[in-house]
Amino acid sequence: MSTSVRLAIPSERAALEALQWRASLANPGDREVLLAHPDAIALPPEQISSGAVWVAERDGVILGFAALLDRPDQALELDGLFVEPACQRQRIGKALVERCVAVARERNTPFLEVIANSHAYDFYLSCGFTFAGTAQTRFGPAVFMRKAV
Repeated sequence: MSTSVRLAIPSERAALEALQWRASLANPGDREVLLAHPDAIALPPEQISSGAVWVAERDGVILGFAALLDRPDQALELDGLFVEPACQRQRIGKALVERCVAVARERNTPFLEVIANSHAYDFYLSCGFTFAGTAQTRFGPAVFMRKAV
């Protein structure tokens, strides 16, 4: 079975947010804060309509998605990466990262950056990101990582 990656379409927004909930709540370290702040799970419609959200699917079933943001420093930020909990560790996340790297190359951006939860640190290392510091988020400090493209 092969996984394909394509642009998201606006009508998929609710399904993608539901996937983000499932993936986020599957991590015990995130559960309490997300349940206290449900507004943290939101995928802006303009992010989809601008062509900044990529969907991984297999046999027409959405298995994950990645969202990108342009940064003022000419880098591209991986704003979100979520995979269905039952489908994790099947290279779906890596396929999404690879597509985001390709987009960054197409745009001639120097870096793909991510502000990552600590539980995702090893995953991002395996995708070629390196530790670049820490970043303050709404919920506290997080790992800042960068990948040259």
